[in-house]
Amino acid sequence: MFLFKGKEEEELDFLLARVDSNMSNNYKDAAQEDFKEFSALFLKLCAEGKLRAKVAARYEAKLQQYQEKLKGYSHKDQKPFWT
Repeated sequence: MFLFKGKEEEELDFLLARVDSNMSNNYKDAAQEDFKEFSALFLKLCAEGKLRAKVAARYEAKLQQYQEKLKGYSHKDQKPFWT
């Protein structure tokens, strides 16, 4: 998408790729853990001022998208089919 990414952006993109990969393989708990890691790193980078405003806004939108996608996305919330 963007030609020149900083190290911070590459780390965030790597974590989102792991979330997507785990979601596509139905590894719900791993996807949740990777999202928590992404969220923590994003908030840390924002607090330290290491992300440009446009970049931070883009990842803020992604954070909200993934929060919606992952709401209730865990094995413990899954109802067994035999009940």
